[in-house]
Amino acid sequence: MVAGKLTRAREVASPFTNGALADMSRVCVINVVGLTPELLPHAPTLAGLSGAKPWQGPVPAVTMTAQATMLTGLPPSQHGIVANGWYFRDTGEIRFWQQANSLVQGEKLYAGIDTAKMFWWFNQGSGCRWWATPKPHYGCDGSKAFDILDQTDCELTRQLGPFPFPAFWGPLAGLASSDWIARATALVMRQQRPSLTLVYLPHLDYDFQRFSSPSMERVAEVDRCAKRVMEAAEEIDAQVVVVSEYGLRPVHRAVLINQELRRAGWLVVRDGPFGETIMPLESKAFAVVDHQVANIYVQGVSAEEVRQRVSALEGVARVVAPEELDLHHARAGELVALSEPDAWFAYYYWLDERRAPDFARTVDIHRKPGYDPCELFLTSRWRAAMRLAQKKLGFRYRMDVTPLEPQLVRGSHGLEAPAEQGPLIIGPDAPDRMIDFKDYIRDLVN
Repeated sequence: MVAGKLTRAREVASPFTNGALADMSRVCVINVVGLTPELLPHAPTLAGLSGAKPWQGPVPAVTMTAQATMLTGLPPSQHGIVANGWYFRDTGEIRFWQQANSLVQGEKLYAGIDTAKMFWWFNQGSGCRWWATPKPHYGCDGSKAFDILDQTDCELTRQLGPFPFPAFWGPLAGLASSDWIARATALVMRQQRPSLTLVYLPHLDYDFQRFSSPSMERVAEVDRCAKRVMEAAEEIDAQVVVVSEYGLRPVHRAVLINQELRRAGWLVVRDGPFGETIMPLESKAFAVVDHQVANIYVQGVSAEEVRQRVSALEGVARVVAPEELDLHHARAGELVALSEPDAWFAYYYWLDERRAPDFARTVDIHRKPGYDPCELFLTSRWRAAMRLAQKKLGFRYRMDVTPLEPQLVRGSHGLEAPAEQGPLIIGPDAPDRMIDFKDYIRDLVN
């Protein structure tokens, strides 16, 4: 808590200085995904702010868990967001990237504050006064039309053009998504003048998963996006706070837990015309993997036997009870696996690639029973062009351009990282822990 130090000041200083005399009635939080103390010197605008420091986040160090911790001031064992996806025991489904705010247990930091929530997760049903989030339309024939939910009263797509959805995730993911979000946020801030703005700039994350040595130009690009938001913050006298959720580290090997669990006879699949699919309700053990952390759900077999088998896999550092990580929530697995720093967990469960499910070769974040960074790559540009032509001509098609080659992935996250390679926060008297962020921001606003 920093109450007493962060009261409203009569003299107003620019948010670009992060001075202690800034007008504390408005705050703008810029979430620069993947920014670390090590990368900060390559972001000249952000590096010019004072008060940058590493901070400690939860494990797993992934988007939805980190954001839920910031928004509630609670650990995953209490807010319930144990990863970007988990096993829903009541329905027997594995689901990733759910947007319902009701999934996050605990009061949110923006309760009672006029807030603009721009592309942060858990936007639907958040109760924020203004918000925008990606949300495609799905046709009964399986077709999909890209779009966003815009509840900002600013007609964002009319003023800025369509949101570049392919740049938000997939093989074309890149700068265009962060740039559009930054411009949209600046527009909302100037028009609505919210007391609190939360903005999510995603694209630094992508090349740091694609390449072992990504270009520092990606850092400079997201810095320019942040500057656009900061200029709007200065116009409405809003204090700027910058955060990141995690840092990415180089990896060179994938660990396929589910294949091992299947060989043990514990993971059950159903074969069919579209390939094999996991049968969670019939399986004795299966893993829901998310970058470098995996929740292992165990039923009808000894958890110790499962722990020993998974621990023996090359690339697995530890297999622990969720209590050891403050993850002991009903949504967590009976066991949690942590990879070695240079490894990550791939969700693949088939033993014969010919029986891989059809969705495995597509960008399909909601159907895959695990996070799949191979969606950032293309099998070939020619194949992608052919599928796009089929779409434009009105033919049925499947955008099967995702390679089944986990060795392509060169960066990951999820573990606790060394300070210089982990998440950071920039702000006056900023806290050392992500769990203290809620109180910190409410003190700034009030």
